[in-house]
Amino acid sequence: MQLAQSTWPEIEAYLQRSDGVILPTGSTEQHGPIGLIGTDTLCADGIATEAARIADALVIPPLGYAPAPFNMSFPGTLSVSAETFGRVAGEIVDGLVHHGFRHIYVLNGHGANVEPMRRVLEKQSVPCRLRNWWDFEPVNVLRRDWYGDWEGMHATPSEIAITQARHRIVEAEDLAPPQKLSADFIRAHAGDRHGPPDEHRARFPDGRVGSHSALARPDQGQRLFDAAAEAVAADYQAFLSGE
Repeated sequence: MQLAQSTWPEIEAYLQRSDGVILPTGSTEQHGPIGLIGTDTLCADGIATEAARIADALVIPPLGYAPAPFNMSFPGTLSVSAETFGRVAGEIVDGLVHHGFRHIYVLNGHGANVEPMRRVLEKQSVPCRLRNWWDFEPVNVLRRDWYGDWEGMHATPSEIAITQARHRIVEAEDLAPPQKLSADFIRAHAGDRHGPPDEHRARFPDGRVGSHSALARPDQGQRLFDAAAEAVAADYQAFLSGE
């Protein structure tokens, strides 16, 4: 069930049978030469919507503007500060609580959202849960098997594959593997801590950060999407049950 395609009486009726809701969060930023700018939002929203269908839950419109300052040297990226993201996310959650929702489940698709979103949810008086769509083992089995270390950190083949399956394929000839990342680099830059935008583009000129996007295939994307949606639906139902 989607909030944006519902009427207020339908939401009132929903609240009579459930107090749970799913909020997808993503970003609007470059995802390499073959990745869609809305990749993070498209993945989180699509998986959340399918999980809501499976779990008979309500999903609200995604929050797709997020902190992505490191990508501002790539045309099309739109970044807001972590503080702005946190304020908007907090007011959305406050609105949900006001209307009677008592279980807030956030499905995230962008690394830089995690810390500000966690701070928002920690202040709530109702149970909240934050998950990334890639947190679940059935998803990670596929990612490891297909991509290994080439999953990388940004413009990953897994997320590109999902958008290929669900939206569109961007062709690119001879897209060579990107620069490999060291374990130290991955640890130091986890959570999208990638530094000033000009330096970031100079180091990763096509926007990929250790991710070999050309490995993505739409059939893989559909399997990743299905595995993530089923895992999220099960996790959401466990959340409602207090597990």
